[in-house]
Amino acid sequence: MNHNTYGIESNLKDLNQVYQSLSQVTAHMEHNTCGLEYLGLKNLGQVYRNLSVPQLIEKALARGEGILTTTGAISVQTGKYTGRSPADKFIVDESDTHDEVDWNSVNVPLAREKFDLLYKRMQAYVQGRDLFVFDGYVGADPQYRIGIRVINQVASQNLFAHQMFLRPSPEELVHHKPDLTIISVPGLQGDPDIDGINSEAFIVISFEKRLVLIGGSQYAGEIKKSAFSFMNYLMTKRNVLPMHCSANLDEKGNTALFFGLSGTGKTTLSADPNRYLIGDDEHGWSDRGIFNFEGGCYAKTIRLSQKNEPQIWDALRFGAMLENVVLNPETRVPDYDDGSLTENTRAAYPVNYIPNCVIPGLGGHPKTVIFLTADAFGVLPPIAKLTHRQAIYHFMSGYTSKLAGTERGVTTPQATFSSCFGQPFLPLSPTLYGQMLFDRLIEHDVTVYLINTGWTGGPYGVGTRIEIQQTRAMVSAALSGELNQVKFHHHPIFKILVPEAVPGVDSDILDPQKTWSDPNAYEQQAQALAKRFSENFQKFHQVPLDIIEAAPKVE
Repeated sequence: MNHNTYGIESNLKDLNQVYQSLSQVTAHMEHNTCGLEYLGLKNLGQVYRNLSVPQLIEKALARGEGILTTTGAISVQTGKYTGRSPADKFIVDESDTHDEVDWNSVNVPLAREKFDLLYKRMQAYVQGRDLFVFDGYVGADPQYRIGIRVINQVASQNLFAHQMFLRPSPEELVHHKPDLTIISVPGLQGDPDIDGINSEAFIVISFEKRLVLIGGSQYAGEIKKSAFSFMNYLMTKRNVLPMHCSANLDEKGNTALFFGLSGTGKTTLSADPNRYLIGDDEHGWSDRGIFNFEGGCYAKTIRLSQKNEPQIWDALRFGAMLENVVLNPETRVPDYDDGSLTENTRAAYPVNYIPNCVIPGLGGHPKTVIFLTADAFGVLPPIAKLTHRQAIYHFMSGYTSKLAGTERGVTTPQATFSSCFGQPFLPLSPTLYGQMLFDRLIEHDVTVYLINTGWTGGPYGVGTRIEIQQTRAMVSAALSGELNQVKFHHHPIFKILVPEAVPGVDSDILDPQKTWSDPNAYEQQAQALAKRFSENFQKFHQVPLDIIEAAPKVE
């Protein structure tokens, strides 16, 4: 034993290096207040940089920001803003990017002078206040990742940033340099008359300064989606397709992508016990393959069940943050069926809380792509195969239904078209993202399916929502290749290919018209949706004719 240290000396050496790195971080924090002076943030209170999860939870509890649940998760309420507020999002109109940005109803310009004034107000507001700083990364592929700095007035929001983005090692933290900075101060309310905004809330992104200002809203999703919007701008310049999708892979390493807006099942369906999760929401597709932008998941929890979503259920433990989930005041047991605060109840947790996750979040080029839509009209088949041109048509259309609570003011499902299944986060033209996806589908010979997780037997209010067990069976058949042996027929209106059978699925639901009591009523409703597709697509210009011809048939 005297001559064999069993690796102890090596371990002590490694620990000593870690402690030295941490000492450098501490010294940097003490003497330079994390270097926030370069942002004009001066005369601050205490600045906390990259606190651990227990420390952040302690701070949040001590400051009265939330309470603990029976599982150890911290539960917070976000007040008036329980979802994203698209009407309060702006992009600074700057000379370098003016001609690049696709200015529209979601990409609303804010004059640079107004941004500068708002920034000065924020700089004045934080004086004397404690701030929490998270320095980390966006992008699991080191070749494409960017440094991110998130500065928060609220400790629980900094916990969100810690869990949502990629966490640095102690050595990386010493040399960390932010490529994007997000400053979120919910206590600062904007003034529409002075700031040129629409309400007390504001989310303003400057691509030139690589800076995002958030105020008036404590909804943490604004932080996450601001970073995504920035990546949707930057990655295209690096020949990476940024995507609002989840991703997983099978035991053989075959990657699958799930596109879809919030509430369509993107997070739930990708968290599959039989597959390995890469990520639940935001990814890039480079010439090297797929990589996760994030280090965490942000799942809707309304009507969450241990039976249907066991992995998400088990992830809501110590370190997770719940937003607007109603708790029993005495037992602190969450009631996921209670939507009295909002239908958009949420949970943020690190991706490694899913037991079969992929660390780092990398995968090969996908074999299968799935578009998810929650059809409130109840006319789309529960599963259909798309040609590559149909895939781009449906990708650029981005049809789904906004589900209750995802955005403020949405209380019932509303049929909508969101380009690329993520229009609120796309600063550039959807045609650009569509072309990038088309090129990749062709190059890698990807199979594409459209899966309806919405209604069957009639529209919302008449029909019923397709059972998740049925949807899971269809997803499984699509990914396993079982549908390669099945016959398909063209839908007479939407022209997409509908399978005649799917293993483990009742064939009666595969033809949506047969699930309606009145076939003529189905025909009318399907034609009405086809017309909406056609009218929506007219806004796109310079789209190849063969993509336009993939549209549904309108009589």
